[in-house]
Formats: sequence, structure tokens, C-alpha cells
Amino acid sequence: MQNLALISLFAPFVSFLFASIFALRQRSILLGFICSLLIALSAISSLILFFENASFNITLFEWFVGVNFGFDIDAVSLSMMSIVGIVATCVHFYSIFYMEKDEGFNKFFAYLGLFVFSMLFLVMSDNFLGLFVGWEGVGLCSWLLIGFWYHNDKYSFAANEAFIMNRIADLGMLLGIFWLYLQAGTLKYSEVFVMASSLEHNALILIASCLFIGAMGKSAQFPLHTWLADAMAGPTPVSALIHAATMVTAGVYLVIRAGGIYDLVPEVGYIIAILGAFVALFAASMALVARDLKRIIAYSTLSQLGYMFVAAGLGAYALALFHLGTHAFFKSLLFLGAGNVMHAMNDELDIKKMGGLAKPLKITAIFMTIASLALAGIYPLAGFFSKDLILGYAFISFHHGIFLTLLIAAFMTAFYSFRLLMLVFFTPKRHHAHPHEASKIALFAMSPLVILALISGFFEHSFLEYLSTKLVFIDAQNGLVMILASVAAVLGVLLAIIAYRRAWFKESIEQKSIYKLLQNDYFIPRFYHHFLVAKYDLFCELARKFDVKVLDAFVRGICAFVLRISQAILMPNSLNLMLYFIVGAFVVLLLLVWGV
Repeated sequence: MQNLALISLFAPFVSFLFASIFALRQRSILLGFICSLLIALSAISSLILFFENASFNITLFEWFVGVNFGFDIDAVSLSMMSIVGIVATCVHFYSIFYMEKDEGFNKFFAYLGLFVFSMLFLVMSDNFLGLFVGWEGVGLCSWLLIGFWYHNDKYSFAANEAFIMNRIADLGMLLGIFWLYLQAGTLKYSEVFVMASSLEHNALILIASCLFIGAMGKSAQFPLHTWLADAMAGPTPVSALIHAATMVTAGVYLVIRAGGIYDLVPEVGYIIAILGAFVALFAASMALVARDLKRIIAYSTLSQLGYMFVAAGLGAYALALFHLGTHAFFKSLLFLGAGNVMHAMNDELDIKKMGGLAKPLKITAIFMTIASLALAGIYPLAGFFSKDLILGYAFISFHHGIFLTLLIAAFMTAFYSFRLLMLVFFTPKRHHAHPHEASKIALFAMSPLVILALISGFFEHSFLEYLSTKLVFIDAQNGLVMILASVAAVLGVLLAIIAYRRAWFKESIEQKSIYKLLQNDYFIPRFYHHFLVAKYDLFCELARKFDVKVLDAFVRGICAFVLRISQAILMPNSLNLMLYFIVGAFVVLLLLVWGV
């Protein structure tokens, strides 16, 4: 069993090393298949352990006092390992099609392998320090992959934005880990959770808050959310991996894994839940008017992360993890479908310039419709089960304000999901391209995700029971909530279909103030740019001028002074040995006097 766990962890690292050897050589499709098979091996190992319901700890060596270099295999880590493995395998095989003509093909697969390894290291670690090492590895890989086409300044800016914003949040997380070690003398999960109840309440509040700041950055929660939509600059398979199984899910996993701390500070958990409900509605509202295909799906991820944080904040960690899993399947399917559309439309992203793609991209249209139905929460697809459980728990735990917010967000989700489908596939053609379906490799890679988007919700009860060895089993099913959520979802779907078939929304609506507010992301990115980025640029420019006009001038002045003295001493016709000796002796005398 331990060997399977090590294979699961290190197979992606071998993929990274193998691709790195050939990173600068001519692209090789064979390399892509080998790397994909290594990721598949990792996924298979994780799934075997998952179905065996394995539970054990691997300790390799002592890192430092109180912290071992070890991995904890339990129901929570195995669930995440399986989700990461399945999605990463599909993304790898899909990338063979998507990146086949890119000169950086080999390098891309090296980065992907390291990305998966870092996420698995984060998930499998048995202590907060190991989690943080994987956490930073994921951040590095996201920077490499978002800015993969670094020759484009816009893409490089997006990569830097994601990296810097996450570093700001990670400082908070690191402070939380330091404070936890000072208080508990250990960072191992099992030991920390045993000791947590004996720690001071204020210290626990500080630790929980600092850890959540890190989660806010990684999972792009307000106000550290702006990087997520801009991260669409990277290749589409990267977007699928970031939004479904790595990076943004790490923040949710952190709160789930640290549940033993958050249970003792319910006030912090309640703030997390309120923020999650706000983000679910906030992100959904921006998706209503967005025109960029990938940004719409990105806002959807941000909104669904809000649902997960609501569940985790209210202590329903198993429900958060269940929704994380179902969401991973249909969200990665949506992104890969978007990649097919972009490939067919010569990288066009404006959905207002598409239309009529259902016929030439028939299979992609079916796949994306299934994913959108799951996202909208339509029975019997996966999203119906996981999202309704979160709504149900908010309702039965008497957090009715949060429940109502999530219900409105569910209606918006259904509407913008089918707005995207209608404008891309089922409205009249608005382009001059000659689109064609994606290759068989791409469709093959997407097929497991289609199946899981269709059936994974039916494993709701068995999955929650599986997690009950580590997380509290919660039965949040409620008939009234199920009816209300279904009505909201169906109304959103029908409204979108009717509105865009009959062209209710004319271009004049784009002149409305509310439309401009939503289309510009509530002007928050502009606010950040004006008050933070621009001021930082101004500071850098002033520092540059100070360096050039003051520091450089001072150094040049000293040089000029020394040069003039040397020229005065070493004038023509005065270059004799005695003069050199006198000057040298005088200098030595000065140094001796100075030393005394």
C-alpha cells in the first residue's frame, strides 16, 4: 500500500523530469503520451488506495523538531488524490491535441507534471509545513503556466498578477503556521488537533484567520479575486487544471483539513461562510454580462468556490469536499470544451462573435451542454446533488440569509451557463470561420469527465459515508430546498433559452450603467490599478530618478575627485620614482594613523 502511495506521488515528478530532459528539443507527441501515461499511473494508484479505503502514515525522515517529512493517507487525502489524478490525466491527454503545434510542447508537459506533483504533495502531507511546500510549488507552476506564452506582455502581466497576489496572501498563511508552531510545538495534523482545545481561544482565532488569508489568495476569494479571471491568459488545458483540481481547490482543502481548528472558532467559520455566500453571488453577477468565453467559466469557478466555502465555514466539510469533486469533473469538461471552440474559431473568445456552432461541433456541443446542466444543478446530473446539499445545510442550520443568497446565485448560474451555450452553439451564425470538430484524442480525453458529470452525484450517500471516518456525516437533504433549487435552476435555463432565441437583449442594454458596472468587474481591477499598481509604478520611477540623479551623481563625483587628484599628482614631466614613493608612504601613514 505504501508503494502505491509513493507511486501516486512521484509518478508526476518522474513525468516532470522526463519532459525536462527534452524540454529544449523538438516537440515530440510520443513524449506527450509517455507523460500522460505516467499521470494515469498516478491516478490508478490513487484510485486503488481509494477503493481499498486505505489509512496509514508514511514517515521518511525528521525535518526538524516536531515536524517529520511524512504523508498521511486517509479518506480526505485519498478523495483529493483521486480527483486530482482523474482530472490531470484527462487534461494531459487533451493537451497532446491542444499543444501539438506549439514549439514549447515538451516544456509544457514538464510544467504540467510538476504542477500535479506539487498539488499531490500538498494534499498528501501530514503536516502544515509540508502542505505549505506543496502550496508554494503550486503557486510557482501556476506562474509558469499562466505566463507560458511569455512573449505576450499581457500574458506575462496576468502570470505576475496571480503570483504576487498569492504571495501577499501566503504571508498571512505563513504567519499562521509560525504562530501555530509557537503555540503547539508541532505542525503535524493529528498532534495539532489533539492539542488545539488546550490553546488560548484568541490564539486560535489568530491562527485560523491567518490560515484563511492564505486560502483566500489561492481560491481567489474577495478581495483577492481579480487574478483568477486574468489567469485565462494561459493555455486552456492549464485553465482546466487550475480551476478543477489544483490551485484554487487548495484553499478549500486547507479549510477542510484544518477543520479541527475551525471547529473551535465558529465565529471565524461564520465569517468564511458569509464571505463565501457573497462571492457566490458577486461572481455570478459578473458572469451574466461577460463576453469572453473563458472568463465566463472562470467567474463560474469563483462562484462555485463560494458554495464550497459556505459549507466549510459552517462546518459541513464533507459537503464542501463532495461539491469540490463533482465541480472538478463538469468544470474541467467545460474548459476543455471551450478549448475545442477556440481551436475551431482560430482562438476567438468573444461569444458575441460566434453562433451556429452546434452543427460543426456537434460532440463538443453535447459535452458542454451536459457540463452546463450539471453546473446549473439540473437533475440528475452531478451538480444537482452536491449544490443542493450545501443549500439544504444552510437552510436546516437556520442560516436563511446565506441560503437565500445561494439560491439567487443558483438562478444566475443557470442563466449565464445557458446564455453561453445559446450564444456559442444555438443562435444564428455571426462569424466567417470554417469550424471543425476537435480530434479524436481530445474527445477521448473528455469522455471520462462526461461520464462522471452524469453519474458522480448518485454516489452522494456512499461518498459521505466514506468520508465519515475523518469528517462528520451530514444528511442535509431537504424536500423543500430541493424543489426551490430545482425551480430556480429550471427558470434560469428557460429564461436564457427564450431570451436569446428571441433576441430580447439588444445592444442598447450595453449602455446601461449596471451593465457597464458588471462588465468592468465593479471597477475593482481599475481601483487596484489606480491606487496600488500606479502608485507603485510612481514610487519605482521616483526611486529610479533618485538612484540616477543622487546616488549615481555622488559616486561619479567621488570618481571625478579622485581622477583630478591623480592627474594633478601625475602631471607630465613629474613622473619620477621618488614622487611615487613619497605619495605611497604618505597614504600608508594615513592608514596607520586611521587604524590607531
